[in-house]
Amino acid sequence: MAINKNHPFEELSGVKCAVVEASVSQERVDFLRPLLELNGYEVIVAATPPPKAAAKPAAEEAAEAPAAIAPVLFTIGVTDVTFNATNAVFGRLLKTKEGKVVTQAYWLQKEAVSDDETPYYEKGHLFKR
Repeated sequence: MAINKNHPFEELSGVKCAVVEASVSQERVDFLRPLLELNGYEVIVAATPPPKAAAKPAAEEAAEAPAAIAPVLFTIGVTDVTFNATNAVFGRLLKTKEGKVVTQAYWLQKEAVSDDETPYYEKGHLFKR
């Protein structure tokens, strides 16, 4: 359930948590967990359940080739249910281990080092598709 679509929360491993990100890879978990813990949040990571699919008739299932193994995805949450990732990044509430403010590019892992000194519009190369 969510307060609104921008503030989701759910129960992860038996603990009510604000969802930071859902359906993320292990690499993303390895980046976000230490960052959030450094900023004083208790982080809970749980495997994301596979998406529900409509049941197929047995004849169709037998005819299909073996399906590729789906990657394991995770949901990252923090026990502080008031946490909102957008507010935390744009409100400049998160810090790196070097003591710098976490920028949007750093949060999205487009920069290896958080550079709050250079305005985002001078970093146009980071946000081109």
